[in-house]
Amino acid sequence: MNTETLPVAIIGGGPVGLAAAAQLTQRGQAFQLFEAGEQLGANFLDYGHVRLFSTWEYNVDDAAKALLLKHGVELPESGNLPLGKEIATDYLQPLGELPEMKPFIHLGSKVIHISRKGLSKVKTAGREEVPFELLVESPETGLKKFQARAVIDATGTWHNPNPLISGGLPSTESNSIHTGLPDLLGSDRSHFENKRIAVIGSGHSAFNTILDLSEIQKLAPQTAITWIIRRPNLASILGGGSADQLAERGALGTRVHRAVQERSIDMRTSCVIDDYAEGENGAITLYVTENGIEQELGPFDEIIANTGSHPNFDFLREIRYSADPALESVPELAPLIDPNVHSCGTVRPHGEKELRQPEKDFYIIGAKSYGRAPTFLMATGYEQARSVAAHLAGDYESAKRIELNLPETGVCSSRPLILQKAGTSTACC
Repeated sequence: MNTETLPVAIIGGGPVGLAAAAQLTQRGQAFQLFEAGEQLGANFLDYGHVRLFSTWEYNVDDAAKALLLKHGVELPESGNLPLGKEIATDYLQPLGELPEMKPFIHLGSKVIHISRKGLSKVKTAGREEVPFELLVESPETGLKKFQARAVIDATGTWHNPNPLISGGLPSTESNSIHTGLPDLLGSDRSHFENKRIAVIGSGHSAFNTILDLSEIQKLAPQTAITWIIRRPNLASILGGGSADQLAERGALGTRVHRAVQERSIDMRTSCVIDDYAEGENGAITLYVTENGIEQELGPFDEIIANTGSHPNFDFLREIRYSADPALESVPELAPLIDPNVHSCGTVRPHGEKELRQPEKDFYIIGAKSYGRAPTFLMATGYEQARSVAAHLAGDYESAKRIELNLPETGVCSSRPLILQKAGTSTACC
């Protein structure tokens, strides 16, 4: 069966999925994009109040930029820092309205199953000669099948938060446990003022949460903040400070350090959560092991779990995909991003070759390609999309090239940020 006339299926209407669509369009390749949400960039709207640490320069794909300029769409200033909602409203949604894009984008359309048409996962003979078949669920059309010559999975990890309890035991639902990034200085402020709050996690999401809560604490001094991290000290998570080539990323760690020094924040390091119990009033007691000693923390009125997220592979069960057993990342990326090996957050650019899966012409790109590993930059995903699109268009030389210089974080495991006393400078060694 000739599959060359079929489109490439893209799953996910975020920045990297739309970058793949723009790159394919630029090369004259047909695509169909499926987004489960009702709007493009739906995940960014979940934390629309948060300002990103990378400027617009790093947040707009080159092929998407060319399409927007072709139609006279004004682009944001490259040096400005966007809010999450602006990524959706000022970039992704205008891009999706362009005539080259809109007819091929399906909103409210969730891909629930992928297979090779008529073949089970174990069947090898003739496998690469038949198209992919996607089963897509939509309120408007119900269940509908689509065929594709290739599939790009850019679904991300946002809707799959990691469990609160160490070791992966699922957390029971509670109105007092919040994943994601509440709008602490906006619509959610009154819910958290003068409450006993535990923040769990050590990534950039937790940084933003701690900074917002410290602002609340200034005007609502009864707000009690406990910050729980697994790392042995705060210095191990703060990043490169002024040495970071993304100034705002470096400044974020510096501001968090200052907040911990100046505000009343109870730091709990080398601390893992073994279990928790919810009282009748919704208050939560955490059962933890801190520095090897089992104890109770709390009770807390609210828990903000910024514990990261993980990929969902459920809809891929009938195709041949591979993931690193620890990180759940694309296997070739694991040595580059494993936080057990290094803490740089700086990963060399990579492309189609590293992203190949056992199933020919199936790719996982974007944040999902990193699995559980932190610190993914949109610019990394854009280079992935460019390389994969080039390969699918038959431009193998372009696919092999690396056309991106990523900004260094300014810190590796061998060069930690040195914390000074309040009022003095910070430096790397």
